[in-house]
Amino acid sequence: MSIAARENIPGVELDSITGSGTNGRVRKQDVLKYLETRSKQPAAPEKGPGRKPEQGRGTITLQPGDTIVEMDRMRKLIAEHMVMSKHTAPHVTNFVEADVTGLVMWRDKIKDEFLKREKIKLTFMPAFLEATAKALKEYPGVNASVDGDRIILRKNVNIGFAVALKSGNLIVPVLKNADQKSLVGLAVELSRLSEAARNSTLSPDDIQGGTFTISNFGTFRNITGTPVINQPQVAILATGNIEKKPAVIETPTGDVIAIRHKMILSLSYDHRVVDGALGGMFLRRLADLLEEFDMDRIV
Repeated sequence: MSIAARENIPGVELDSITGSGTNGRVRKQDVLKYLETRSKQPAAPEKGPGRKPEQGRGTITLQPGDTIVEMDRMRKLIAEHMVMSKHTAPHVTNFVEADVTGLVMWRDKIKDEFLKREKIKLTFMPAFLEATAKALKEYPGVNASVDGDRIILRKNVNIGFAVALKSGNLIVPVLKNADQKSLVGLAVELSRLSEAARNSTLSPDDIQGGTFTISNFGTFRNITGTPVINQPQVAILATGNIEKKPAVIETPTGDVIAIRHKMILSLSYDHRVVDGALGGMFLRRLADLLEEFDMDRIV
């Protein structure tokens, strides 16, 4: 019987041993040396109901064909920040469906003229930013941070928005004083920050000072999501894909079914300081603002 068989070394583990023989061939001495190191390692936890394997480095068994990709510095920072947030804040998520038909029709009507005049594409995000800023001013408890046992209500409305990079990582530029900007101003600043993010030319100030964050899942045609709170903020909004749906419309002569443009909005919030009532009222107000968008608005 071979040493590997006697010591119950699986093939995948045997393949991980560095061989000293010709062409990297694993020799008897290599296996014996590996066993000396292996025996000093802590025994794996017993398997059984309720037991979960540890997910630390080196505890996952590789399988044939697997590829190891080392996290880059940005991904490590993102991972640490996300884990810290989930450990720090008890996350609760609310959802609402918003009828944004008026907003869609307005954008379809004005986007070509806007592109010609401003030299940038008009997306839905400026309208999302505008409505969010208004709702945050009305519900300042959502525009807040947590510092130990203190709640800091932020005066400024600085809204971060997640941008996906070509590397697969995310970065969150911050649009400062969103409540003080016009819709055109929001669109211009949004375009500048997004372009700088993709070109890796953001300044340190461009990614600092956020008081609230939006993650646009609709970019990837996802209907919604439950993003992780960007600490030390207390809430994060997810905007989903806008889709045509049949809906019941009330009219003076009775209910009718019509095709409407609808989207799902979700708000994940820190239940230590934001209760369901506050989170629910804020999200409903945000949906109302989008549903009430003026189709005849001039920018």
